[in-house]
Amino acid sequence: MKPLKITAVTLFSLSVVSAQTLHVDVTGLKNDQGVVQVSLYNKEGSIPDKTQKNYYKRLRVKIKNHQANAIFKGLEKGRYAVSIYHDENNNGKIDKGLFLPKEGVGLSNYSSIDFFHLPDFTKASFLLDHDKTVTIEAIYL
Repeated sequence: MKPLKITAVTLFSLSVVSAQTLHVDVTGLKNDQGVVQVSLYNKEGSIPDKTQKNYYKRLRVKIKNHQANAIFKGLEKGRYAVSIYHDENNNGKIDKGLFLPKEGVGLSNYSSIDFFHLPDFTKASFLLDHDKTVTIEAIYL
């Protein structure tokens, strides 16, 4: 019986096969101005992310016809959550009024957000065990 020979190419091939792709479709944007920032989270306690620094990966995508699409490739199987905000003036931050955002926001598994019920990773997260599409409706408060 011959010993099993594992090469770097074999290991790379196995990792490519197990990589997942996540498509994020953002709908309900009130205009085509600016960009949508799409943040991907993979750790308990990372949401709410008031500092905008707890994300695992982040993309800024263009808006067309009040919609935006982001694609995260090469993800390992696991639990993820997505948050978005419509950066209408393209300044790289969520503009706020007194307490609430002036720009559109949204999270996976959330159809509404309010000041008294802050989002969390457990509720926003989903299992990514195959290629998947998540749709997030922008919420304007």
